Amino acid sequence: MGLIQLSRVTRADAVDLITANRANQQYHLPWVTSFTDQAGFDNWYARGLTGPKVSLVAREKFSGQIVGVVNINEIVAGAFQSAYLGYYGMSSFSRKGLMTEALRAATKYALDDLGLHRLEANIQPENQASIALVRRLGFQKEGFSPRYLHINGEWRDHERWALLADMLTVR
Repeated sequence: MGLIQLSRVTRADAVDLITANRANQQYHLPWVTSFTDQAGFDNWYARGLTGPKVSLVAREKFSGQIVGVVNINEIVAGAFQSAYLGYYGMSSFSRKGLMTEALRAATKYALDDLGLHRLEANIQPENQASIALVRRLGFQKEGFSPRYLHINGEWRDHERWALLADMLTVR
């Protein structure tokens, strides 16, 4: 029995997500800038309704508080069967293993339920906590992409980490 509940984001999650993101903006920098108002939530949420994206929210079962967010982005079916994984956790749950549990559940969902073959996580090399997280889940480093993503006004280098369906050990 796990300590988190992972579910697809709904409009009912808006207030809790906005509040958690506001409280964690400094914690997330420079890795990610998350939405902090209703308009930002609506834009982010709509991409999951109409685009190739699934957004998941992880909550601690006991308190119902937001542990983190996992996005399965740019889902491509057909011969590719792949997606990009994006995620961030909240500081109050840092170093407790809950994001590991959340990302493990999201990975299992993407590979088993969505039928994807490959997940790729692109991580800034300085973000050692995030790299350690994907390593724990069996992701393998595939390479380095200079100036890969534009985040907070700068083009940032990223390492490419991937997990294939046949590499997933926890089913």
